[in-house]
Amino acid sequence: MHPTIKRIIFFSVIIAFWEIGSRLELWLPTILPSPSMVLDALITGFEDKTLIYDLVASFKRLAIGLALSLIIGSALGVLLAKSKSADETLGTVILALQSVPSIIWLPLAIMWFGMNETSVIFVVVLGGTFVMTLNMRAGMKNVNPLFVKAAQTMGATGLDLFVRVAFPASIPHVVTGARLAWAFAWRALMAGELLSTGPGLGYTLRYASDFGNMSLVIGVMIIIGVIGYIVDQLIFQRVEKNVLERWGLES
Repeated sequence: MHPTIKRIIFFSVIIAFWEIGSRLELWLPTILPSPSMVLDALITGFEDKTLIYDLVASFKRLAIGLALSLIIGSALGVLLAKSKSADETLGTVILALQSVPSIIWLPLAIMWFGMNETSVIFVVVLGGTFVMTLNMRAGMKNVNPLFVKAAQTMGATGLDLFVRVAFPASIPHVVTGARLAWAFAWRALMAGELLSTGPGLGYTLRYASDFGNMSLVIGVMIIIGVIGYIVDQLIFQRVEKNVLERWGLES
């Protein structure tokens, strides 16, 4: 059986059980609303354009934060790979910070920037930077020395050597780093928006929770999960697979 058919059957069974359980009042709708109630809340949210504004605002913050994290993370990764002193000092700090959950940065961001757009973007940047740094470092460290020596014998040095040999050889790690950076940045964005004051999926999630609108809470959670799955599986996973196949690392 094709995996897609399996998934359709699996989720259909879950939704059917969920709906039947709600109609039989096996649980209170204030605790777990039925799928039909969640769907109604989502339809209302899109009709009044609330969720549309939220999606636009969230993706705007994500685009800025993720772009910055990829740039900063790549630069730091190259620095750690090329400088032993930096790797032994700054690298230790980055490795430690990579394990810190993004939501931990929120109090610091609010104290520095206040409850505004900058705080959310700051958290998103931190969410993706460290994992990108470590993957870029690993990619640069694992460049085949034979490639480097061959390029050097042909006169390649410095920036030319990096552009023509080191960076292309580390592309598989770069793509994996970008995929992980997206995932961490997306989570960080949702965490940051929980305390934001403007439109965004995280803000609407908190707003709905404060007013006991569980249908909208679950609806927004579903949107967050679906977007995460679609971007990861349909974009990053395909790009990563194509790169690995092209580099001969996957059949």
